[in-house]
Amino acid sequence: MELPNVKDYKLTPGMKVHELVEQMLNAGFQATEIGRAVEIIERMKKNGATIFLSFTANMVAAGLRGVFALLAKKKFVDVIITTGGAIDHDVIKSISSYIIGRFDMDDIDLHKRGINRLGNILIPNDRYVTFENVIQNILSEIYEEKRVITPSELIMEIGKRMKDESSFIYWAYVNKIPIFCPGITDSALGLQVFFFKQTHKDFIIDVTGDMKELADIVFDAKSTGGIILGGGIAKHYTIGVNLLRGGLDYAVYITTAQPWDGSLSGARTTEAISWGKISEKANHVTISGEATVIFPLIIIKVFEDLKIW
Repeated sequence: MELPNVKDYKLTPGMKVHELVEQMLNAGFQATEIGRAVEIIERMKKNGATIFLSFTANMVAAGLRGVFALLAKKKFVDVIITTGGAIDHDVIKSISSYIIGRFDMDDIDLHKRGINRLGNILIPNDRYVTFENVIQNILSEIYEEKRVITPSELIMEIGKRMKDESSFIYWAYVNKIPIFCPGITDSALGLQVFFFKQTHKDFIIDVTGDMKELADIVFDAKSTGGIILGGGIAKHYTIGVNLLRGGLDYAVYITTAQPWDGSLSGARTTEAISWGKISEKANHVTISGEATVIFPLIIIKVFEDLKIW
């Protein structure tokens, strides 16, 4: 097989983002992996794969929330798997804004001022006070109708009440895209459920209740593709459930973690093949880099090529 040559970037006045990304495929290093990711995502979409989108909460606190909302609005993905904090941030940002700070701020001073730092993003405590009021009201409404609820059902109930087009939960509700959250109790939402249960002892979140619905999606799929940003429980839940059908047929990882300590977050797509979580014949790529920079570039190019706008 003849391999392509490296090509220098040719930057021109007024160049569009998708034109720049077009050149990345042959630029080398991680730029080439970005180009390959574009090809794989376009392939999974064109071939009718059931697409799983996995991401961690920090990305929702950042600007990627808007990209996730767009993907849900356009029905580009079929399943979302995320962490509990993603729900927290989505709800809070529908009401109040977060603030840009710096990575090197005085954290003792921030703590005294009631400000939480997430990287270079600042979240004042009052945002969580508002979140508490909103969620407690929603839980009270749900309790009038049912006592046992799965995480995906709870998130859909929240999405139904969002009325905010910047919210990915809202668009998931509108377009009936299930959001699975296996670690839902590890979040401000989980803490609010704990508080609620102090006076509503029979209210139960059945985490295992989501497993059949998720397994059915996998079993019914002609093929499956995973767009996996970051790591942790959301990543593993995505690739783990696809073990049931012999692994993902397409996989794109974007991660800043390294594989040398054996952690899942740093594991490359090739490692998942050894577990049967990605098929031996799959189209796959791992990009080493930060998703807030890389993922918007990929989606702009994919949307342009597939004429999704």
